[in-house]
Amino acid sequence: MNLPNRLTLARIILVPIFMAFLLLQVPKGTTLFPHQDLVAAAIFILASTTDGLDGYIARKRGQVTVLGKFMDPLADKLLVSAALISLVELGQVPAWVCWTILGREFAVTGLRAIAAADGSVIAASKLGKIKTITQVVAISALLLHDWPLSLLGVYIGQPLLYLALIFTIVSGLDYLVKARKLLRR
Repeated sequence: MNLPNRLTLARIILVPIFMAFLLLQVPKGTTLFPHQDLVAAAIFILASTTDGLDGYIARKRGQVTVLGKFMDPLADKLLVSAALISLVELGQVPAWVCWTILGREFAVTGLRAIAAADGSVIAASKLGKIKTITQVVAISALLLHDWPLSLLGVYIGQPLLYLALIFTIVSGLDYLVKARKLLRR
C-alpha cells in the first residue's frame, strides 16, 4: 500500500478514536480526563490535514490508485459525518444543519455512482473543495470552542457552520447541474 493510501486509511482509523475522545464520559456526565475535548479537536484537525496531503502526494508521485479514489472520499465523509453527528449530540450543531450537509454528501455520492455506471466522471469542483475547507474550519472552531478568538469575545464557529452550509448547498446544486444529462436518461 502506498503512502497516500496509508494516510487515507489512517484518517479512517482516526474517526472512532476522535469520537471516543469527544464523547466518552463517566457516569455523572464528566469527561474521563481534563481537556479531553481539545484532544478530540487535535485528532480531528490532524485527520483533516491528511485529506489534502494524501491527494497531493498521490498526484506528485504518480501514485493515484483506484483504491485511493474510492477510499479518499469515503474517509472524508466518515470524518465529517462523525464530527457533525457528535456535535449534534453535544448540542453544538442543529440536527437539520447536520442532515442537510449529510444529505448533500449522499446525493453527490449517488450522482457520482450514476455517472460511473454510465462511464462518466463527475470530478470534484472548486466549489466542492471550498465546501470541504469551510466544513473542516467550522467543525474545528466548534470543537475548539472558538479558541483562541473566544478569549477576545469573538465566536466564529456558528457563523462558519452556516457559511459551510451555504457552500454545501451551492456545491451540491453545482453537481446536480453537471449531472443533469445523466438524470434525463
